[in-house]
Amino acid sequence: MARLPDDQVTARLAELPEWERQGDEIVRSYQAPSFLAGIAFVGRLAELAEAANHHPDIDIRWRTVRIALTTHDDGGLSDKDFVLAGQIDATFTAG
Repeated sequence: MARLPDDQVTARLAELPEWERQGDEIVRSYQAPSFLAGIAFVGRLAELAEAANHHPDIDIRWRTVRIALTTHDDGGLSDKDFVLAGQIDATFTAG
């Protein structure tokens, strides 16, 4: 994968309205209905991340799960980040 230029990052973020750019990361927080539901969501997204060999930073605060994605090997945001972000959104919705 290659690092995406800023205009492509902006275009890809338009497809993921809940995500925002913070430097070389895209981030989103999810509000689960309970602590255990948040933990179950993290388990599902961990399976996605492992299958993609692309691992987000995850912060759990009671019912809030914050995800940050970047491609360290490319020094910033790549297609991998946006693909996984879309998969994570679908997993949360389906959960």
